[in-house]
Parts: sequence; C-alpha cells; structure tokens
Amino acid sequence: MEKTLKELAELVEGEVSGNGELLIKGVAPLESAAEGYIAFITSPKYAESLKTTSASAVIVPLDMKVEGKDLILSKNPQLAFAKLLTLYTSKTYISKGIDRRAFIGRNPLIGKDVTVYPFAYIGDHVEVGDRTVIHPRAHIGNGCTLGEDVVIYPNATIMDGCIIGNRVIIHAGAVIGSDGFGYARDWKKHYKIPQVGIVRIDDDVEIGANTTIDRASFGRTWIKSGTKIDNLVQVAHNVVIGEDSIIVAQVGIAGSSKIGNNVILAGQAAISDHVTIGDNVTVGGQSGVISDIPDNQVMSGYPTIPHREWLKASLTFPHLPEMRKSINELKKKVAELEAKLKS
Repeated sequence: MEKTLKELAELVEGEVSGNGELLIKGVAPLESAAEGYIAFITSPKYAESLKTTSASAVIVPLDMKVEGKDLILSKNPQLAFAKLLTLYTSKTYISKGIDRRAFIGRNPLIGKDVTVYPFAYIGDHVEVGDRTVIHPRAHIGNGCTLGEDVVIYPNATIMDGCIIGNRVIIHAGAVIGSDGFGYARDWKKHYKIPQVGIVRIDDDVEIGANTTIDRASFGRTWIKSGTKIDNLVQVAHNVVIGEDSIIVAQVGIAGSSKIGNNVILAGQAAISDHVTIGDNVTVGGQSGVISDIPDNQVMSGYPTIPHREWLKASLTFPHLPEMRKSINELKKKVAELEAKLKS
C-alpha cells in the first residue's frame, strides 16, 4: 500500500513541508528507515539524525524546519507515527468461525463473525459480541459478557460473571475475576470471606500479560474506559480505576482504592488499601502511596511526597555518611568546649 505524503498528513492532522505527492510505502525507525519510508522525531535535539537517515520523509514537531527534507509537521509526532504505523500494519479481519475443538457451554449468545480457536473454553450462558476473537486455551467462565471486537489471547482466564466491554484486549495469562484476598480472623485461623462480586472492564481497555484483577467482595471491581494496564500488575478487590489511566508493570493496588482519570502509576508503585488518588496524578516508580492524593499532583517516594521535594531529598542521601561524620565531630568539639567552660 502506498499513500502520498499529503494523504498521510491529512490522516494525522499535520502539515506538509515539501513534496506532498511523494509516495510512502511504510513506516520505520529513523536509524533504519529506507527510501520510501517515513520516520519521526519528537524534539529538535534529534535534528542531527535527519542528516544521516535514508527515510524519504520524517514527522517532526510543528516548529521544526529542515532544508532538503520532506516533512509532516505535527503537534504530536509520536501520536502521528502511531497512527501511520496502525494504517500500514493493520490487516482486514476475517472470521475463522468456531473451531469444533473448542468447548461451548449451554445457551450461548454468540454474535456475528466471531473467531473461537481450538481448545478455548466458553462456559454456560455466555454472551460474545460481533467479531470477537478468543484464542486457544482461553477460559471464559459461566455468565460472562464480552462486547464487540474483543481479543482474548491464549491462556487468559475470565472467571464467572465478569463483564467485558467493546474493543478490549486481554493478553496471554491474564486472570480477570479471581477471588479477592479477603479473610476474617478468629485469633487463630483465617476464615475466607466469600467473594461474590464481579469485575467490570469498560470499552477500549487493554490488560497486559499475567496481570490479575480480583473480583469484588460485593459489587464490582471496575476498570473504566480507555485505561491501559501493563504486564504483571495486581488490582485487588473493589478497586476502581478511572478513564484513560496508565498503570505500568508491577504496580500493586490494594483493596477498595479509587484511582482517578488520566492517572499514571509508574512501575512498581504500591497503592495502600482504601486510598483515593485524584484525577491527573502521576506517581513515580517504586513509590508507596499510603494516604489520599488530590487532583493534579506529581508524587514520588515512600511515603509519597511532591516530586520536586523528593528530588531534593534524593540528592541528600549519598551525603548522609559524610554528614553523620561531621555531626559526630561537632558533638565531640561541643562536649570538649563545655568541659573547658565547666573547669
């Protein structure tokens, strides 16, 4: 497939600088792009790389002008590149139907053009929307609802009663709707509290490989639309994550916490139970959140403090041994002075 530079610019809402009729057959990274391909840079500081690239065109920020190079000027070059990569790599979906080796339970309600691969398991009373794809050895429990254009990758597990919206992607090994970690103690043993709620995942959510999302004790654990969750994330029972949030790998969110819209939780951040994090909050990697965070904050550290304060504190850490030594020396001198004054 070939598109003119002008057509690509219109698709990404950018502006052409150079030959708008130039034909582009694909996208590639700047350092390895060949003639006929388009690449991108995100900042003028990478402008030197444009002198050595073989790419026929480059997507650049709006304020960049490069002599002798055909460009698309964009407010967001990375987003524009992602759209073009989707354009050139997307394949027309063709349903493969339901393989006879898949298990389908009683009273299914299966939409049009669904693909179910061999050895997938679909329980009783399951609803599956149009064009949904269920890969080998995926498990869909009784009473689940899957929307349209959903993709469930191999070995993913969706336990009984869970609700999955449209265009959701669930990667290999993810577990949706396992029991929440709830126990009562009688001072000697732990008594399991039945977990009778569900997990609800709204439209356009993506769940990474080997991520686990626990069902609610009552009600629902809820992942709202547009949120993207990385691999190896733990979401506990009754957690609510707002719209368009980003949860990076190895984050742990304890029970009944509420995460707002457009939140970023960086890798290995830990969120304590019953904590509320407001909208537009960023929590740095390996941070520990043990109390509520209001809207529009950037926080880091354990326990979390404003990111700028954490940066100042982190600069102090390497000097602590030297500071301790100096303080001990000062204490010794003060003691000597006090002894002289007494005498």
